[in-house]
Amino acid sequence: MAEYSLYFRASVGKDLRAIPKKDLKMILHRVKSLATEPRPIGCEKLTGQERYRIRQGRYRIAYSIQAKELTVWIAKVGHRKDIYW
Repeated sequence: MAEYSLYFRASVGKDLRAIPKKDLKMILHRVKSLATEPRPIGCEKLTGQERYRIRQGRYRIAYSIQAKELTVWIAKVGHRKDIYW
């Protein structure tokens, strides 16, 4: 399987600054794994959108996949209580 390129929307930087370093390390590891498997077990397609969501602990990572370009765009990262998709 081909390797996908990972990109972050500009607003994700602000999302990541609010996350404790211990959790941030695990989130970034999870994001990196999307390069080899963009639809891992446990991912959910968001209703009415062309985005997917995965969980990492108590955080959620929303992203979109462009299969033709082999890219994954991280759109939002946040605490499960604070995210409104």
